[in-house]
Order: sequence, then structure tokens, then C-alpha cells
Amino acid sequence: MWGPSYSPTEGPVGMIRVAEVHELARRFDPAGNERASRSRDATLALLAESPAPLTRASFDPGHVTASAIVLSPDRARVLLVRHRKLGRWLQPGGHLEPSDVTLIGAAEREVLEETGVPVRHDPPPTIIGIDVHTIPATDLEPAHRHFDLVFRFLAESAVAPSEAGAVWCPVTELDRYEPDEPLRFAVERAVGAFG
Repeated sequence: MWGPSYSPTEGPVGMIRVAEVHELARRFDPAGNERASRSRDATLALLAESPAPLTRASFDPGHVTASAIVLSPDRARVLLVRHRKLGRWLQPGGHLEPSDVTLIGAAEREVLEETGVPVRHDPPPTIIGIDVHTIPATDLEPAHRHFDLVFRFLAESAVAPSEAGAVWCPVTELDRYEPDEPLRFAVERAVGAFG
């Protein structure tokens, strides 16, 4: 929870601002991908209409999350994690925390927490995807949607992930992990950004 310092128009005081997220989403180019285009539009609508779009306790319709496509330094492998609840291989990512100062920082924190792999900021991380998807209900939360902004990072090194359920996947073998369309799109964009 963001607590009493939350401002619906600006975001939590001293933390990620709704305006920052709005600007990232507005500038995002879906490159002709219909799902990414619909997701960008839905995210912009959420940011304009929800009183608390950045808090994980906002379930109707959902809240913003951050994730990362992390490429190995040689750009030949991508970091994937096995999502326990969904039972699928995905990019590392998740909910925003009150200590997060930027959305990129939230994505970087999630990478470190879920894989133990440090990332670099040269080249600078950049937004490469937006995907809105439904999260099924659990005993603790109703079904809701994640409005996920996806950033591209390079790893500092190809060090083995320290967390169970995290792997380096050769980008040419992504199909072995049964990627959904948004993951495939984001990996292709991340690799393509380097020519």
C-alpha cells in the first residue's frame, strides 16, 4: 500500500509518478503490433481514470507492473523465469514497491530479486513493450489485470542465475520455452534494437 502520501494525479510522494509512467506509455511505439497498441491505449486509459494505478491493491481493473527483457552481453541469450502461479516461462518482473523511485528501477529490482543477475545501464535501458494481461484469482486476490511495461537491459555478465527457476535461453531456441506472443515480441525487439 502506498499509504496516506499517495496522490492520485501524481503518484506516491517521493516515489514513481503517474506522470512518468504516462510519458513512457505515450512515447512507446508498438511497431505495428496490434496487441501492444491495444495495451498501450489501455494503459493510458488506466493512468487517466484509476485513482491508484500504481498500487498492487488496486484490482478494478488492475495496476501497473514492470518487467525486463535481459540479454546476455553478447545478445545471444535471454533471461527467463518460471512463473510459479501461472506455470509459464516469462521475463522477470512484477509489482511496484513503495521504495521504487522509477519504473526502470522497479524492473531492475525485480530482475535482481528473481534471478540474482545484475544489469548494466550502458546502453541505457529502454521501453520495448507494453502488455495488458489477466491474472487469475487466488485465495488472497481477485482476478485483475497487470498493465506491464517492459524494459530492455543487458546483463553485466552471463553469470549463472542464482535463483531456482531462472535460466539463460538462447534467443534462437526461445520456442522451447513456449513463449506467448508478448514475450516473443519483446525478445525480438530487444535483439533487433542492436541491429
